Amino acid sequence: MVYLENTDSILDMDATGLAEKIRNSEITSLEATNTYIEHLQKINPQLNCLVEERFEEARKEAREADRLLQAGNAAGRLWGVPISMKDSFDVAGMRTTGGLMHRRDLVQEKDAQVVASLKKEGAIILGKTNTPILCFYQETDSKLHGRCNNPWDVNRTTGGSSGGEGALIAAGGAAVGLGSDIGGSIRFPSHFNGVIGFRSGNGQVSDQGSFPHVGIALQDRMLGIGAMAKSVRDAQLINDIIAHTQPEERNLEEFTLVIPEQALGYPIDEATATALKAVRDYLQSTFPVVDEQPPYFRQSSVLWQRIMSIEGAYAYGQIAFNHRPVHPLQEYLKEKCFKSSELHHYFTWVLVGANLTKPSQKALHRTQHTIDQGDKQIAEYFDRRLLVMPVYHTPAPPHGQVIKEVFSLTMSFKKYLPFIAYVNTWGLPSLTVPIAENAAGLPIGLQITSRVGNEDAIFQLGQILERNFRGYKRAVI
Repeated sequence: MVYLENTDSILDMDATGLAEKIRNSEITSLEATNTYIEHLQKINPQLNCLVEERFEEARKEAREADRLLQAGNAAGRLWGVPISMKDSFDVAGMRTTGGLMHRRDLVQEKDAQVVASLKKEGAIILGKTNTPILCFYQETDSKLHGRCNNPWDVNRTTGGSSGGEGALIAAGGAAVGLGSDIGGSIRFPSHFNGVIGFRSGNGQVSDQGSFPHVGIALQDRMLGIGAMAKSVRDAQLINDIIAHTQPEERNLEEFTLVIPEQALGYPIDEATATALKAVRDYLQSTFPVVDEQPPYFRQSSVLWQRIMSIEGAYAYGQIAFNHRPVHPLQEYLKEKCFKSSELHHYFTWVLVGANLTKPSQKALHRTQHTIDQGDKQIAEYFDRRLLVMPVYHTPAPPHGQVIKEVFSLTMSFKKYLPFIAYVNTWGLPSLTVPIAENAAGLPIGLQITSRVGNEDAIFQLGQILERNFRGYKRAVI
């Protein structure tokens, strides 16, 4: 196939704009679908972002979408729009592998709830994207699917666990995608790949059909689901479609912005510091800005780590070891020494750490008490406040560095994970917006956070930053 004349414009369009073009018959759904398919076939050998495709089915659905549109029977907000889907969400007729060899032929019969909601609005799924094993670490690499590469520099990480989504959307592989986040899994890839990312707050989006099922209340509250996108308006649209309730309108002028700079308390590199200062300088001419840490900021990394280590993450081990005895250290050494394990050594290393840091019942009781107290204080604090802070201390590092920093036996996560862990620990909605680039052209994102119920204010501020700073730019492969 040859590229269509308006390929670049389709690849650069967000889902909202493309949906409007399709509704107005300026672009057909089939034209858009073919354009994305051709582009994915071009970029995927370098990026390894797409791990399963349904191209022929997507073309068939696009033809039907065009036919129904011409007949006046199209009403969905994403009618005929090609999208991508993180591997962890069930799609009928497709595999949900979790990056595991023993699940590579396991075809799902039913859509996840979020998938069904997007399909109901007319979205067409092109394929599923790369994740680490069981979405359990922040580097997208597994023995089943291999390593996903950053489109801005293939020698650098995409982050994880929604790394395939981040890379694919950054390179213009779909109009919009969907990710999930229990430990930065939307925000790491959004920041590292230069895309918009929104993770919903505690209990706002159904996780039915998301694999693996969390099943532990303290962990479940930390999971958020949302868009990996080219625009803030798309992130808001996807949230409107998949969230249980629509956020109430907020008057942004009533909000104070919390932008820790001197009070940040953790190291960030010069380019990230410059981006944060530029945003602060710009916003303080319009909004009241305070330089302080929000409640429980310093405790949150330890709380997150303790919660994720409940029962030594044994349930994840049971799934990964597939009815074999769960011996992560032996399996780690087997892979490192002989390359003979079906499990990537990143996964078994993280599982070893979870075993070593498994909290006692007494520690869990203290944690639950802290969470109960903190929820009330944080809800009050963020009633009319928005927090703007980095996602990570640097732009995308080389492959393998993030896992060394986040899962080191020296407990360096206390230094490198506070910006990520704060949001997950307290179940807060968070929007990541690309703000700048470093000298090597690597994107730098900042995240906007508040309490559940203030999503509208988050999106409003995100659009201001999107308009006045970097925003989304497509990485040309």
